[in-house]
Parts: sequence; structure tokens; C-alpha cells
Amino acid sequence: MAENAPTFPNPGSPPITPAEQHPRKRHTWLWVVIVLIIASLAALPFLLRKKTPVRVPPPVTISTTNAVKGDIDQVVWALGTVTPVYTAMISPRVDGQLITVNYTEGQLVTTNDLLAEIDPGPYQALEVEAEGQLARDKALLDGAKIDLGRYQDAYVKKAIPKQQVDDQLALVHQDEGTVKFDQGQLDNAKVQVAYCFIHAPIAGRTGLRLIDPGNVVHAANSNAVVVIAQLQPITVIFSPSEGFLPAIQRQLQAGHKMTVEAWDEVQKDKLGTGTFQTLDNLIDTTTGTIRIKALFENQDMSLFPNQFVNAKLIVDTLSNVTLIPTAAIQRNPEGAFVYMVSNQVVNVTNKTGIVATNQTVVAMCAITPGVTDADTTSVEGLEPGALIATDNFNKLGDGMKVTLRQPAGEGQKGGAPGNKKHRPKKDSAQDNPS
Repeated sequence: MAENAPTFPNPGSPPITPAEQHPRKRHTWLWVVIVLIIASLAALPFLLRKKTPVRVPPPVTISTTNAVKGDIDQVVWALGTVTPVYTAMISPRVDGQLITVNYTEGQLVTTNDLLAEIDPGPYQALEVEAEGQLARDKALLDGAKIDLGRYQDAYVKKAIPKQQVDDQLALVHQDEGTVKFDQGQLDNAKVQVAYCFIHAPIAGRTGLRLIDPGNVVHAANSNAVVVIAQLQPITVIFSPSEGFLPAIQRQLQAGHKMTVEAWDEVQKDKLGTGTFQTLDNLIDTTTGTIRIKALFENQDMSLFPNQFVNAKLIVDTLSNVTLIPTAAIQRNPEGAFVYMVSNQVVNVTNKTGIVATNQTVVAMCAITPGVTDADTTSVEGLEPGALIATDNFNKLGDGMKVTLRQPAGEGQKGGAPGNKKHRPKKDSAQDNPS
């Protein structure tokens, strides 16, 4: 039988239509068309979406300053207390009624100024009594000496026995002792009279009046009549950490005279300049500090007894070092660094093609901080004249483009803005970007 021979249905069956001859092929093409339509609809939003250009962040505006070469002090800061060299709490040494007070509160007095007076009447009477007793006993002594001379002459002539001469000599010695006793009584009476007049033992400033005239004072009481504190000179006692002790001792052994400055509680105003006087002989084991005393002339009276100050001990001065503001120093897990500003030539594509242009960028520069004094720090790893950022650090990153803020004045230049203490060298580099 031929392969292409037509087939005939069985007798009695319904006729076969052309659509029923290829049903599977028609369904396959239908599903292909449906899948293509769905894929086209899914890809349509991506095809219609416009290509968004990459946005370049704008440059960060920063303030800058130049690292300079100069001198900086190696200092030790500690909280100190102003202490008078001498403080006199003057109490009465005799009993009696206080009749006058000759000082005013807060008065500056000198040595031996009369401050107060206790009624001297009773003690002057005792002085007169002692003088009379002394005069009487001196007369008795003189009479005994005259009789002794007569007895000695009579004894030479064998007119009286030796015992009588010896008895008279003993009487003379007895009277001499009585006269010395009387003299002591008189001197004591004079001292008591002198104690009635209270004088200033030191020069200084008097405090508030502690007792008024008319009151009875007693020598047995410890209450003071007046308190005097010496103001010129005056001392400041402060307690730095024991870790600074080796550096301080090196300066003392070298014979260097260290300077101490006293500043107010916010370290804004300097109250005075003095000199290192002495160290304590023991370290406080509870705090790990050692007490230091400094002497101040205090000519302007800016230091007051028991005043709290910030003491600044200048241990040494470092010369010819690189100085930058302390605020410019940043830190990360790798260490300290600054953002150094520089110019870079980059290629930029525009409508005319690729052109070269200058851009100001910042780069992280690792440094090693050294001595810090107030708002200035000496560093290593940075050349003098290098331009560094001083603000907006939270917006900066390595290689970021920046614009420089216009300086407000000369204080923006140099490693110690606004601080005349740090003296830049004349050969320092100019304020140009590196």
C-alpha cells in the first residue's frame, strides 16, 4: 500500500473536517504569540524610561589655614588655689575690754600698724606696783652692801667675828635675788601693757571685723580679733599628675627657672605671671598628683586668697616645629590625620570635547601630634606652608572636591590663629596650596 494513499473513514463514521486534522500545531502558535505579547508589555517601561544622568555632588565649602613653623611651649595645666605667703589670725593675749578698733574692713596695713586697743589701766597699775617693789628692794640691797663693807673693815681689825661678816654677805645675795625677781615682775607688767595694744605682725589686708569695741576679750579664747592675709607677694599651689614629674625634675636639675601663669576658671584671661618655687616632698597616693608652689608678685591684686585658678606651668619651649590649629586634627582607627588641600589637573568632557581643568581637592594626610598648647599643636608629617581644612569635616572625604571660603582676616593664616604667643619663623612657607 502506498504511503501517500488517502485514508478513508470507516463506513458509518462522520466526515473529518480540515481544522480537526492539525489541532496541536494551531495551539502551539497561539501560546507563542501570547508569550511574546506579555514579554513586550513587561519590557515596555524599561524601553520608555529615560536614562538619568549621574549627579556629581557639589564641592564642599571649607575654611583653611596654613601650617607654620614656630615655637610652642610645653606646658602642664592643673587646678590651683591662691594661698597667701603668710596669714595671721591675731587673738588677744590679755584679758580686758576692747576699747578701740583702729582698722577698717579690707584695709591694707603695714607691719606694726595699730589695729586695736584693750583697756591697759589694770596692767599699767601692776606695772607701777612692780616698779615700786623693785625700788624698795634695790634700796635694801644698797643698805646691805654698805653694812657688808663696814663688817669687812671691822673684821680686818679683829673687832667682829668672821661669822657676822658671812651672815651679812648672805643677806646681800638674798637682796640681789629679790631685786632680780622684782625686775622680772616689772618686765612682765610692761609686756602685759604692750599686749593691750594690738599691732599688725605682717603687711597685708585685713578681713571683716570680728569683734566690736566694748566687748570683753579673753586670752584663753581662740577667737581672733582680726585676720590679716598677705597679698604681695602671694603663692599658687597646684597639683599636676605625677607623670609630669620627670620633665619638671630635668628642668630643676639643669637650673632652669620655670614660669607659671595663673588663668581664670575658663582659661580666657591671664591673672598673673609668676615663677616656680618648690615641689612637695611626697606624691599623693590617693590622687597620683604632686603639689607645686609658685610665687607671684601680684602687683595688680588680681590674685585673691583661696581663689581657684588654672595654673599653667611652662616646662620647656620647643623651637622650629610645625604648628597647626588643634581643631584641624582628625582621628580614625589608623591614627591622626588632617585634610590637606591641593590642586589637581583633571580631564573633563564637554560639548567641545575633552579639556584639562584645575580642581581643588582634599587628601587625608597622616600626622603625628606632639605638644598641645591651648588651640595650637605641634605635628610631624606635615610640611610648613601646607594648606589644611579647618571645618566641615563631617562632609569631607579623601579626594573630595572643595571650594575655599574667603578668609575673614589675618587670623585665618598660620598655625595659631589669634594667638600671638606662638611666634612663626620669618622663613615660614607662604600661604599657597601645596
